[in-house]
Amino acid sequence: MTSRHGLEIRAATAADAAGMASLLAAHGHPVTPTDLAERLAAFRGGNAAALLAVQWGPPSGLLVMGWSPTLAAARPVALVSTLLVAADDRRQGIGRLLIKAAAQAARVAGCGDMMIAAGANAPSLQEFCRATGFAETGAHFIRSLRKQA
Repeated sequence: MTSRHGLEIRAATAADAAGMASLLAAHGHPVTPTDLAERLAAFRGGNAAALLAVQWGPPSGLLVMGWSPTLAAARPVALVSTLLVAADDRRQGIGRLLIKAAAQAARVAGCGDMMIAAGANAPSLQEFCRATGFAETGAHFIRSLRKQA
């Protein structure tokens, strides 16, 4: 999808499961590569996407989102359920690039907004959301995928 200085943002595949498992485990979410590969297979043709930031080895970042229609909005809403950047790779713009690629994928899917849940126990995520154009709406941050007039 996106490439910058050796960093590539692309859709995750079953071949990425081992690296993704390591990244998830480092963030307190242990899951086996076999389970991840099965879950990624379910994403194909569905209303979800898993994007990886990859440089020269294991993944540097991961974003998982799904989209669905709501009664409150005319267009589907994309919900980011996972946004992780490896500890050694933080503060290098990887999260920002993942959000940019996710916004593009959500627009292509017909979504009007992208949402991230960022509770009070995640102040750094709240700051990141504000810095990347999300507006706070209760415990969620929402970002329009359309240009503002």
